[in-house]
Amino acid sequence: MIFEPADISGWVLPRVLADRARRYPNRPFLGFRDRPDVTFGEVEMRSRQVARGLAELGVKPGDRVLVMLHNSLEFVETWFAVNLLGAVLVPVNTAYRSEYLAHVINDSGAALMVAGATFLPVLAEVEDSAKTLRTVIVVSEGDPSMAGPARLETLMYGDLTSATGSVPQAPVAVGDAAAIMYTSGTTGRSKGVVMPHGHLHLNPVVYIEQLGLTERDILYTCLPLFHANALLLGVYGALILGTRVVVARRFSASGWLDDIREAGATVTNVLGAMADFIVAQEPTDTDADNPLRIATMIPISPKLGPAFEKRFGVKLIELYGSTEVNCPLYHPLDAGYRPGSCGQVAAKWFDCRLVDPQTDEEVPLGAAGELLVRGKAPFTIMSGYHGRAQETVAAWRNLWFHTGDVMRRDADGFFYFVDRMKDCIRRRGENISSFEVEAVLHTHPAVKEVAVVGIPSPYDSVEQEVKACIVLKTGENAAHQAIFDHCAARMPDFAVPRFIEFMAEFPKTPTEKIRKDVLRLSGIGPETWVEPSAAGNARRRRPA
Repeated sequence: MIFEPADISGWVLPRVLADRARRYPNRPFLGFRDRPDVTFGEVEMRSRQVARGLAELGVKPGDRVLVMLHNSLEFVETWFAVNLLGAVLVPVNTAYRSEYLAHVINDSGAALMVAGATFLPVLAEVEDSAKTLRTVIVVSEGDPSMAGPARLETLMYGDLTSATGSVPQAPVAVGDAAAIMYTSGTTGRSKGVVMPHGHLHLNPVVYIEQLGLTERDILYTCLPLFHANALLLGVYGALILGTRVVVARRFSASGWLDDIREAGATVTNVLGAMADFIVAQEPTDTDADNPLRIATMIPISPKLGPAFEKRFGVKLIELYGSTEVNCPLYHPLDAGYRPGSCGQVAAKWFDCRLVDPQTDEEVPLGAAGELLVRGKAPFTIMSGYHGRAQETVAAWRNLWFHTGDVMRRDADGFFYFVDRMKDCIRRRGENISSFEVEAVLHTHPAVKEVAVVGIPSPYDSVEQEVKACIVLKTGENAAHQAIFDHCAARMPDFAVPRFIEFMAEFPKTPTEKIRKDVLRLSGIGPETWVEPSAAGNARRRRPA
């Protein structure tokens, strides 16, 4: 498929949905376990019916509608229905509870939520603090009915599908807000990323172009629909292609390969530790006997990636993206694997620069700098943070979006992720990437999880020291000195962590991101091991 930056006026979800339903009314589109495939024509019809019900409840253009559902057909048709009305989808992470959930409700200003019955108890817990929410539409999702919020109007999803009114013809443009997705910040309240229709559409367009996908491909996702990967690369990608996407309820390492085979999937995406869990399954001689031909993996481990490709007979592609700017970097299909690289700029759609974060001036080739991004077509990256004008302006200063990610670029235009800016550590005049130190620590056989942070030096008021926080694998033991020696043999002396602490578990956000802000504040405690020479330096530097 050929897409051009000058021709994006049709990049509006209701128009795309109507076009695919007209062209492929009987072609399978959505596949979910334990139910027949749903065709493009059926999805459009079902979504219009839900839109009628939402309109009768007063949903109008610009209104925000919260959706807190597991992966399901109801999630997709609610999303489509919301956009048919010119309203704005607000997906809610199903792990959210308490203040996390109340924050998304209040910050979005949404009055209506579509939620699974499973989540009624957590909604009941926040009903007094969720000031804007008035109505909850309950989807059974196969779960028994549970006690819900007493203050809120509660209706059943079937009530929407029995509405008889017409669907209001809302004029929707490519620059209109289609979704607000909340980032799972580790240092403060999550921010709502306002995503225009063009933004939603470009994400799968670049994915299709960079991976060379066609309507003959079958997509598979086991990632949650409340995140952009499954929602846009999976479902919206299949909608644009006019092909089938199979959506699993959740990721299962033991069931992943069977799901791929059953779906006939040729394309999928693998994130984070998923690859480790998949590879940890007992290998068989038939692992490569599957229809999969290509998968994105973020990140591709130099050790794990080649082994994964060989075992499962699949081509892996690394990319870089964020909720705010889509995916501007992809590793080219025809380029040889470059360990550690997340690819080159998808230059048809994006401009990228690496700059000094203090001056916004470009850094020399090969030097580390903050990645700045801007789109070449209008309305194809975020329009701002919802209700946060000051933070929007700061992120967009000098007319470039500042990602907060530090990268390097080589002479061939390949980018290499270094670290999040806030996670860089400054020690003895050197900038240390916590990401690179963590990569070395992950190679120790006893290490399950690791987080490296900079802590105030007890020896110098302006310096930082490198502290490694480690969760060991079940049944494994390791000496602090052995961990130190492992690092000392594999990295520059200035980067070696001289403060090490074993922990039973890490503080995490509901999206399982490690709360490094909490680890930084913990500093040097009674359980922190201090490397002997560092302790000696401390004694020598103490005033008499």
